[in-house]
Amino acid sequence: MQLVSRYLVQNHSVVVLDDFVGKPVEYRKVYQRNIKVAKGIDNVITFEVKNSDQKPVSILNTYTPYVEVFTENNVLLKKYLGTIKETATPNYKGQFTINIADGDTVNIDSQYLSYTVYLYKDNDQTNTITYADSQFGISGTIELTGNAFPGPIDSKVITTWVNNTSTVVDAQPEINSNTALHTIAIYSTDFAGTVTIQGTLDTNDSISWFDISTETLATPATPYYANFNGVFSNIRFKYANDSGNTGTIDKILLRN
Repeated sequence: MQLVSRYLVQNHSVVVLDDFVGKPVEYRKVYQRNIKVAKGIDNVITFEVKNSDQKPVSILNTYTPYVEVFTENNVLLKKYLGTIKETATPNYKGQFTINIADGDTVNIDSQYLSYTVYLYKDNDQTNTITYADSQFGISGTIELTGNAFPGPIDSKVITTWVNNTSTVVDAQPEINSNTALHTIAIYSTDFAGTVTIQGTLDTNDSISWFDISTETLATPATPYYANFNGVFSNIRFKYANDSGNTGTIDKILLRN
């Protein structure tokens, strides 16, 4: 039996409130560590506001915290309203959280994001910047990684046709069970007619093709989607225009 340790810990980062004026600066944090965020899941990050003496600063009923996150091209990804953890007891003094949700990063690649933390003062409606280190560095770094949940592989693209029949595509039977689901998206231009999905159980190109299903298109304005099930060695497509129709099949995307 193998014993594997995993660690359930908070994603915790410290920011420094600007109260250095007229005070000895004892806070000697040289740099702010990168915050690591995983694509494909929610990521709750805890921030703790401290002063120059490295003591937590109360933000309860005083400040509203905000975090702005930017892509590597300096485009604003999202502005987050912090959720204050601090209580009147007091517990979690100076702490607040944000949640970088799965949906926030789904459309961007893994990269180094930057972030800025500031506090909105409730009584006079002013903003106060916070710093990441003793050198008054304003921006911190978020390392966005897709290693935890790599996501789906790219679809197979079919664009070559000979006598209205496509090139042969590997159906990857080794990754599928007996109820294997395949999905296609047909991109066409003014096409009216049928697209027949054909399969074979032979491991190489042959004449032993059989029809899996036939899809009827009537000049769709958007890609036409279809699903079918089964374990096949290879797949190909055949199309036939309706009488008088001159539309084209531009490409077919296949995901096994």
